[in-house]
Amino acid sequence: MSEPARVTIQRGSLYLTRDVYDRYFGGLQAVVLLRRETALLVMPVRHAAGGGYLLKQRNGTGDRVVTAADFFREQGMDDDLPHILPAQWSTEQVGLWVADAFK
Repeated sequence: MSEPARVTIQRGSLYLTRDVYDRYFGGLQAVVLLRRETALLVMPVRHAAGGGYLLKQRNGTGDRVVTAADFFREQGMDDDLPHILPAQWSTEQVGLWVADAFK
């Protein structure tokens, strides 16, 4: 695992800074979100036909947002409070690991 990054979950969306996007998902347009006990796993989708949630550019800086209200609502996270969480790349899980996202 590499140096921790930060992601924000708020109002059914996952927010990634440009740095986090470039470091882990640069050039990709979609991700898959999976719950692993209390952790969130954000996995890159290499081919558009693979499905997943879109990584939309949210501003001129290049920050990204994944709108996934259905996913977060199913996990009991549909509040307006921002959850700013540390995240690390997991080579074992092949994705961005957000520990205790659902704690």
